[in-house]
Amino acid sequence: MEVNFEQAALTFGTILRDLKAESVVVLDLRQAHIWTDFFVIATISSGKQAGGLEGKIMEAAKELQIEEYRTIRKSPDGDEWKLLDFGSIVVHLMSPTARKFYDLERLWYDSPNLLA
Repeated sequence: MEVNFEQAALTFGTILRDLKAESVVVLDLRQAHIWTDFFVIATISSGKQAGGLEGKIMEAAKELQIEEYRTIRKSPDGDEWKLLDFGSIVVHLMSPTARKFYDLERLWYDSPNLLA
């Protein structure tokens, strides 16, 4: 089965929005010609919420037959930023502080938000 990554990114964004993550965006980065096609970014209120959302995203990825790329970090991100790398889609679950500091939307300002 061929994976439709745009639809999968929108599915992830919808799941996050429906489960009360805040300020969810799905950025289409295909025109940026970088290492991924879509960023799904959401603000989370706690590490516990991030863990629950991660579980739901992983369930959806399994149903969509999308495999996660395991990443190894030198230092743990803690509750500030959880990153899920699916190759063509990268999901960012960020605390309000991390989201404001890294400001990924500003960095990719010319990429359309497909969830708008």
